[in-house]
Amino acid sequence: MIDFSLSDGHKAVQSLVREFCAREVLPTIRERDRESRHDPMLMPKLAAADILGLCLPTTYGGVGMDYVALGLACEEAEYADTSVRVILSVHVGLVLLTILTWGSDTQKQRYLPDLVSAKRIGAFGLTEPNVGSDVVGLQTTADADGTGYRLNGEKTWISLADVADTFLVFAWTDRKKMTARDHSGMSAFMLERGMPGLTTSSIHGKLGVRAGNTGSIALQDVKVPKESMLGFPSEGFKIAMFALDQGRFTVAAGATGLVRACLDACVSYSETRHAFGRPIHDHQLVKEMIARMAANAEIGRLLWLRAAWLKNSGQPNTRETALAKWIAAEAAEAAAADAVQVHGAYGYSDEYPVERFYRNAKGSSIYEGTREIQKLMQADYALGLRHDEPSRCMLPASPPKPE
Repeated sequence: MIDFSLSDGHKAVQSLVREFCAREVLPTIRERDRESRHDPMLMPKLAAADILGLCLPTTYGGVGMDYVALGLACEEAEYADTSVRVILSVHVGLVLLTILTWGSDTQKQRYLPDLVSAKRIGAFGLTEPNVGSDVVGLQTTADADGTGYRLNGEKTWISLADVADTFLVFAWTDRKKMTARDHSGMSAFMLERGMPGLTTSSIHGKLGVRAGNTGSIALQDVKVPKESMLGFPSEGFKIAMFALDQGRFTVAAGATGLVRACLDACVSYSETRHAFGRPIHDHQLVKEMIARMAANAEIGRLLWLRAAWLKNSGQPNTRETALAKWIAAEAAEAAAADAVQVHGAYGYSDEYPVERFYRNAKGSSIYEGTREIQKLMQADYALGLRHDEPSRCMLPASPPKPE
C-alpha cells in the first residue's frame, strides 16, 4: 500500500521548524543577509528546539526520528532562508550522520552528543582550491608519523568553517595510490579546532547564502592520533560519497522549500499588484509562472520523499537521491527567476524576499555535486554503467511515535 500522508509526528516537525524560523530567522534575515552576518546563537537555539537531533538515535541525545523528518525540517528551513538549511545539511547531513554510520563506538560517544546539543559545531572538508567535482584529484595528504598522522593541505568553500570546532576532512594516506588516482588510498579524519597547524578563515563577497558562514581550512603539519581516523584507511572515498548522499538529500528537500517560498511570495504579490486594470494573477503569463512553481513544488516533494523512504528502508538510494537533488535544484533556480519576474522592479531589490531567493537558489546547483555531475550519474545508471552499493543507513526503519 502506498500512503502519501504524513504522520502526526512528521506534521509536528513541520510545525516546529516553521514556527522556529518565524520566530528566530525571519525577523532578522534581511538585515543579516545585507550585512553578510552569521548568527552565532542560531545553532544553540536549533539544538534547544531538538531540531539538530531530529533523526539521531536517543542514545546520543537525539529524537530518534527518520529521514522524512529531516527532509521536512530542511524544507521549512530553506523556506525561511537557505543559510538555515545549510546548517542542517552540513552539521547534520554531512557530519552527524556520517559519524553515526562510520564512526567507532568511542567516536560516536565522543562527538555525537555534543554535536546534537551544539556544544560542538561540525564542518565537512572535502573541496579544495583546485578540486571540486573531481574528488580523487584532491591534494591534501596525511603521512604516517609514529602514533598518528601529519596532515597538510587546504580546504575551501567549507560551510561553517570559521565557526566550527569539529572538522571531518579527507586526505591521502597512500601517496602511491594518490599518484595512480586509486581512491582506496584516501582516508577520513576527525580534526578539532586548537590542533597546532589548523587555521580557518572566512570567505566574503558571496553571491548568495550571505547570512551563513563559508570559509577555508588550512592544514600545516597538523598532527593527529590514529584514533582520529574515521573508518579504515581505505574507506575515505566511500565515506565521502556516503556523506554526499546525505547532503544531496537535504539540498533536494531544501530546494523544494525554496520553490514553495517563491510560490507563496508570488501568489501574495499577484493578488495585490494590478496591471492593465486588474490583478496581475489574472494575466495568463503570470499564471503560467505560478503554475510551474506549484507543479515543481509537488515534484520536488515526491522525489525527496521517495529517497527518504528508500533510506528509511535501508535500500540503495544514491540514484534516487541524486535525481531529487538535480531536479529540485534546477526547479528552485527557475522558480526564483520567475519570482523576480513576477515582482518586476520590486523583485530587483531586497524590499521583497524574492531577490534573496534568486541569489540563494544558485548554490543548490553547485554544491554537493554540480548539476552536471548529477546528469552524468543519471545517464550512467540508465546506460547500466553505474550500480548502487548496499545502503549503510543507520536510522530506524520505523521511527518511534510521538507521545
